[in-house]
Amino acid sequence: MQKGIIGKKIGMTQVFDENGKVVPVTVVEAGPCTVVQKKTVESDGYVAVQLGFGDISAKKVTKPAKGHFDKANVAPKKTLREFRLADISGMNIGDILKADVFAAGDHIDVVGTSKGKGHAGTIKRWNGHRLRESHGTGPVSRHAGSMGACSSPSRVFKGKKLPGHLGAERVTVQNLKVVKVDAENNLIAIKGAIPGPKGSVVCITDSVKA
Repeated sequence: MQKGIIGKKIGMTQVFDENGKVVPVTVVEAGPCTVVQKKTVESDGYVAVQLGFGDISAKKVTKPAKGHFDKANVAPKKTLREFRLADISGMNIGDILKADVFAAGDHIDVVGTSKGKGHAGTIKRWNGHRLRESHGTGPVSRHAGSMGACSSPSRVFKGKKLPGHLGAERVTVQNLKVVKVDAENNLIAIKGAIPGPKGSVVCITDSVKA
């Protein structure tokens, strides 16, 4: 059965495996998540389940959102995410999913929003090379270089790697491994790094590759 859960990134640490080797892990507070809505082929044209994570005061939600939660008879949630799972027959509105839906050894995909880095130059944004800072280079050692257009075609080609906004975009890291699950405290330790700063919301699903 496919699985999915919403979590909050806590930060990175390290654990030791059975051979005494250090494993770098990211700790995620996964759940508890409440099933807020079920979508079916008959009513919506596709199969999905909507989960809610993080409690929020009823005074802070809009009237349409309040009606949505009242219809499901669940407390208002701060974050809503939809998961397209192959089989949702075992889930019902109001069910609570905890970190123990995953187990150590599972392979997962993690979706998050990467850290925003503001306006960045071509070297930081596109991993470009700088010029040799020898005589005559001038103040352009970190610039984007030639635009590559003269009288023909008299324009800059699409896709030219230029300075601009970097980060703060949806990123999926695939095929990570669950190292440890603490069901009592709803914590999942994932081998490696996942996108986003500490405290950011991430979505964890079964790996599409494994």
